[in-house]
Amino acid sequence: MSSIDLLTGLEPLRPADMAPAEWRLRLELAACYRVFDAMGWTELIFNHITLRVPGTPDTFLINPFGLNYEEVTARNLVRIHLDGTPAGSVGPHVNKAGFVIHSAIHGARADAHCVMHIHTTAGMAVATKQAGLGHDDFYGAELFGQVAYHDFEGITVHDDEGPRLAASLGDKRTMVLRNHGLLGVGCNVFNAFRWMWTLQRACELQVAMGSLPGPDIALSGEVRRGCARDAAAFEPRDQLERMLFWSVLRKARLDPRSLL
Repeated sequence: MSSIDLLTGLEPLRPADMAPAEWRLRLELAACYRVFDAMGWTELIFNHITLRVPGTPDTFLINPFGLNYEEVTARNLVRIHLDGTPAGSVGPHVNKAGFVIHSAIHGARADAHCVMHIHTTAGMAVATKQAGLGHDDFYGAELFGQVAYHDFEGITVHDDEGPRLAASLGDKRTMVLRNHGLLGVGCNVFNAFRWMWTLQRACELQVAMGSLPGPDIALSGEVRRGCARDAAAFEPRDQLERMLFWSVLRKARLDPRSLL
């Protein structure tokens, strides 16, 4: 039950002029917007989850600006080039701030097929702390050595910040945008979600720990490195990531047909 693919029944409903691979990814990305909505990782109509289109490394899918996450569907996702121009016919408006961040990462990282950016309260709180994310809790330790940082330059609507964003991320899978929010990348929506969930949980725990009196118990570098190593090597990794993703959709009692 836990590994059931909730989107299989929707694949035959693919538009006649769309490649099967793109349709499948559109379904997965639309489902991911519903996962974020169920998790409470939304900021009204702002923020984005993007997914590179297979066979066309210079284009990716993004949500149309103005929709709530629960309104995003496989068909209304917008396909754009890295320079922000529509791929095909002119589509709905795309948020400039989202385009700058996501195009920079997609363009710089061949392995960054999915890019996620959120403004959760816990994430923004940690992003504003000078020390950044701690690694003395279960989830923070799993991310030891895998968190990058990018200094705040203002609202991300200027193209010239893109290369600096990509350089700050480097080869890491997560990044704290200082004074701003959180960012995660992955080879697909399932992989990116797993690490974004881990980062968000670490931020929530850090905020909770900060509210309690007394010092925290510090973990040694050896324990931190071991946790990060074991978390990354968890097998079967792809199955775990998919089970996490589907579990949220099942709990939300999502009707898969709403993704069309």
